[in-house]
Amino acid sequence: MAYATKNYHTDGGDTWVVGGKMIFEEGATVEGLSGGGGGSYTLPTASADTLGGVKVGSGLTITNGVLSADGITPAANQAALETAELADVITAFNALLTKLKTAGLMAADA
Repeated sequence: MAYATKNYHTDGGDTWVVGGKMIFEEGATVEGLSGGGGGSYTLPTASADTLGGVKVGSGLTITNGVLSADGITPAANQAALETAELADVITAFNALLTKLKTAGLMAADA
């Protein structure tokens, strides 16, 4: 049975051909991906599970690789109603709107 390697070098070791899977363990580094050899790398889009590329806009910060929004203040608690009276529902709803506006989560009345 013949063995055909998927990974080999040519040109006296100047060129490595990788036809199999290459695994980089944590801490490994790669140099010169775009250093004139025509190579390129596309950074993956960041997600909850993938460390990747994002552009940080205003109101955002990155700490230890975690993207966070600045200046978001939770609204004050609005207690649930135990009654079905319409007047109480309206009062509670208006109180909730006021709390959202105070927290900056809703625009103030024009």
